[in-house]
Parts: sequence; structure tokens; C-alpha cells
Amino acid sequence: MRRPHIRSHRLAIAVAVTTAATLTAGVATAASAGSVAAPAAASSPSTPSLAKVVDAARTAAFAHASATGVGKQDTLKAVDTMVDPEGRQHVRFIRVHRGLPVLGGDLVVHLTAKSAYEGVTRAYRHQVAVPTTDPKLSAGQAEAKAASVAKGDAGEAELVVDAREDQTTLAYQVQVTDSRTTEAGGTRTVVLDAVTGEVLSNTPSNDSFLSPAVQEKLRKRGERLNPATGLTPVAPPTSGTSAAVAGFPAAAKGTGSSFFVGSVPLTTTQTGQKSFALKDPTRGNTETRDAGDKEPEKFSAGKALTSTTNRWGNGTTGDRTTAAVDAQYGITSTLDFYKKTFGRNGIKNDGRGARALVHFGKNVGNAYWSSDCGCMLYGDGDGKTFAKPLVVLDVTGHELTHGVVDATANLQPTRVDTDGNQFGEPGSLNESLADIFGSAVEFATNNPKNPPNYLMGEKLGLEQKFLRRLDKPSLDKLEGTVDYWSKESYDTEVHAGSGVSSHAFYLLAEGSGKKTIGGVAYDSPTVDGSTVSGIGRSKATAIFYRALTRYMVSTTDFHDARTATLRAAKDIYGAGSTEYKTVDKAWAAVNVTAANKPSAKH
Repeated sequence: MRRPHIRSHRLAIAVAVTTAATLTAGVATAASAGSVAAPAAASSPSTPSLAKVVDAARTAAFAHASATGVGKQDTLKAVDTMVDPEGRQHVRFIRVHRGLPVLGGDLVVHLTAKSAYEGVTRAYRHQVAVPTTDPKLSAGQAEAKAASVAKGDAGEAELVVDAREDQTTLAYQVQVTDSRTTEAGGTRTVVLDAVTGEVLSNTPSNDSFLSPAVQEKLRKRGERLNPATGLTPVAPPTSGTSAAVAGFPAAAKGTGSSFFVGSVPLTTTQTGQKSFALKDPTRGNTETRDAGDKEPEKFSAGKALTSTTNRWGNGTTGDRTTAAVDAQYGITSTLDFYKKTFGRNGIKNDGRGARALVHFGKNVGNAYWSSDCGCMLYGDGDGKTFAKPLVVLDVTGHELTHGVVDATANLQPTRVDTDGNQFGEPGSLNESLADIFGSAVEFATNNPKNPPNYLMGEKLGLEQKFLRRLDKPSLDKLEGTVDYWSKESYDTEVHAGSGVSSHAFYLLAEGSGKKTIGGVAYDSPTVDGSTVSGIGRSKATAIFYRALTRYMVSTTDFHDARTATLRAAKDIYGAGSTEYKTVDKAWAAVNVTAANKPSAKH
């Protein structure tokens, strides 16, 4: 898995924390799971302040220590606070134990509308405790070991508590850049036992759209992806329009000619009488830049894209701006989906836009989301297997959803092999949610030149006509995606394993059996031959979003996801509702039931 030099700390717990003091009422309600954003909690005099909600949740966590696992030597830092339209409150915490960040110590405390304790969703359930915080290994030794293992340049070792397995371990966490074990010199996060020096994990620091296993299989087959855009070069309109304001900078209405969706409207920034930048001030200054075929250390090192006409691209690779048009369009479409559907204002729900670097690196046949950068990274293809940039709408929606998952449940793989392939149910659920919401972005955008469907990567030019699909995941022979849960799911590669929850979502939304939607034929089976009647895409999406933001944590597996979606359905529609009962049926149809839930150790 290629990892760009821009760093992302997916396993790091010592991240920037949004405290109660900096949260706003809009953030508190933005995660509501309805089709229309809920009104701000602050509009009601009876709604408690967010600081009081955090204080109540923290107090409840310590008061109910037997359930929450919080100990006297723990400190809880709030990273997200949500108040539902009906008044329920949820606070997501990361844990610090004896002054050290805890890996796998995250939890969400649930309160009633009156701030009384209602329950907890937590990651690993064993007690977090280390006998000492004095390591036998020095920081320098840890850095040297990490550099040797990941074959790169080690950063400063950070002492942490690793609670991700059945025991708690004093450990070092080290970021290693320019890793020669990652394609083209990416970054890996290495965690080492601070007593023995044993490598506890060695993880690529970012998710890529195409896994190393798929890339290798395509190369061995000699399959060449040359996406057919179905478009001819587009002559831009004769004029661009700008906002009717006297001063600059100001929002302006431009037009882009893209690879995949033809002519699209773009909101840009007018910086002078005949000067425009590809930056959208109406969406948190979302901006796309040109990486210049390099791998810049930071977004600002990319070349800002400007125009004198406010017309961008020509629909072909002959104009370097064309890729930027697709990227900017995909990002703004994804931001619009999250805001209009859930009231989520930005990937991290902080009002900030997302950013993109196109023409990233040389011979890069992939696309990535970098959480640290808050940006998408698009290569131009490797000239062999991948002939064009992966700036397709559902790819962008998929990758930006990884950013949403990072900012909420932060689902993590259970292991990573030496090639960077990830395994385990939480990682599979992460990939599945990215497919689910990536598909939802297509439906919300509803562009006739990119018809919405339940297929992922259908525009990439693959011989099997798509990369993955939600109705019958096993039709994906390239990744070997599965339709149903089994005990093997615990250690299945994450893209292959994603089919379990993706299939459950499709059944919840559309039901089982044959149907044609938007010209695409679907035929969704069930494990036992049962019939499931769908509740509709909007309701299914609302349930899965509420489950993600409130009831999932870094270790959530498929059975936990079943519980999370049932709780979400109960919150929104009631325990006796058709929606609640269909959630249960959909999971049973993919062989996830209360009866076959594995033991804690799997």
C-alpha cells in the first residue's frame, strides 16, 4: 500500500482534541440521522450546554466504572459531543492512562435527555492497567528498531499504553517515513513493546482505494484499466461569471470540463478582476491543487490552480486542470451529501472544507485520503495497469468517508501483513461504510453522466465491470468479496470482508431478490433463502450513519455493528417499528445473529 509523505496518524491517540469549550451547538446536532439537518440544540432553552454534557458524561463514566472500564488513573478527553433531536446525549472519549495515550481505549458514553447515564459503547473490554510507566527500551532504541523494521526514517518515539489485545502493554509508537516496505516510500506507524522490543504492529498510515493485493493481481493478469469517460473534449463556455460584489476575494460561479461527468458547475474564489482560484469559499475553502508529479510534504507545497476566465479543464489529459475538475466536483458533492443529509459540516464536522492534490507522484495508480492533511491525493496512473487518474465520483466519496470514519469510530484493522494488506472485521466494516456512503454520494448527486447505483468503481474500466457491489458482493471475483459472515471473517482481508455489512445494508435498503434500479439489474440473495423487504435507501442510510457516529468504536465488528444499527433504528423509529425489525432481518440474512456472536477472543 503506497503511503504519501503527508503524514496521517491512524493509530495515534494523541491527536488534536475537540474539547467541550471549542464545540458549538451546530456540531452537537450535526450528526443527527435524518434526511434534513436537525435544528441547533442551542435553540432550545432546555438543552444543556455542551460543556455540561461532557462533564455529565465524564462523571457517569467514572461512576459506572464496572461497565465503562474507566479507572482512577485514567483521564478522559472528549473528541465529539452529540445531542440528538429527541435530547439523548453521546460523548466520545479517548483515554489517557497514567499520563500516556491509550491505543484501543476509546469509548462513547450515552446519556438520557436529562443527562442520566444510559449506557456505554467501548473498545476492548479488559481493564487498562500497566504496572509501570518506566520502559526498559530507550526512545532511541525504539526509533532504531522501528526504522529497521519499516526500512525508513523514524520520527520521535512516543510512549503509549497499547490496550488493543487481551492485555495492556507499555509501548512506543513511532512514525516511520520513506518506508521501503511501502510502495514508493510511504509512512508506517510502528508500535513496539517498551520492555521486550517486540513489534506489536506495523501499519501503513493511510487507506488506499486499491489494495496491494488487487494491484498485484491486476498486474499478473496483464489487465489494463483505461477508464472510458464516454466524453469528447469539451470546449469551455465563452465566459465565466463572478459574484456581483465590489471587493475581492469573493465567491464566483465557474464551469469545469471533467473526465467523467462532462461540464459541471464549480464555485471558485475570485481574487481580482480577471483572476480566479480553484477554491470554494462556500464550502470551507475546499481547494484542489497540482502536486506537479511530486510527493509534497504538505498541501501548501502544491501549485495553486488559477484562471483568468473561470473556465477549468477541457475533458482530456491534455489539460492538467481536467483532473482537478473531477476532484473538486467529487469533493464538493461529497461534502454536500453529508451536510444536506445529516447536517454534517465538513469531514471532521468542524466547518472546514476538504482539499485535494492531483498529479500526485510519478506512476501512482491509486487514490488516498490523508487525515492529517485533510486532503485527497490522486495519482495519474502507473502507465501500465492504470492509465488514468482515479478521480471518479464514487472513489472520492469512498475515500472521504474514510475521513468521516477516522473522525468518529476510527475503525482499525486487527492486523496488517508485510505488503500492507489489512485484515479483520473492524477494518472490513470501515471499507464497507466507505462503499455504502460512497454509493450514497452518487445517489445524492444524481448526475445523469454518472448514474447512481450500488456498484463501486464501475467507471474504472475493469474487465468485471466494477470493483465491488453491494447487492451480491461475491460477484467481485477480483478481491474475493464474501456475501455472508463466517468465523473466517475475523481474519479476512478488509475489502473482501466488507461484503458482509455492505450486503446487510443493501438488503435493509432494497430487500432481497431481483429488481432493476436506474437501469442496473440486481439480485440479492440471503443465507437461508429468506425474503427481506427493504425500508428504502434514505432510512437505511440514516440508520447506518447514526450507528457509526454514536454506537461504533475502533474495535466494532459485524456483530457489534448489528447491535449498533439496532440501537440506531430504535432511536429513530422505535423498537417495535418495521425499520427496527428489518435491521434484524437484514443482518440475519447475512448470517449475523445474536445466537452466533463469537466469544470476546474469537
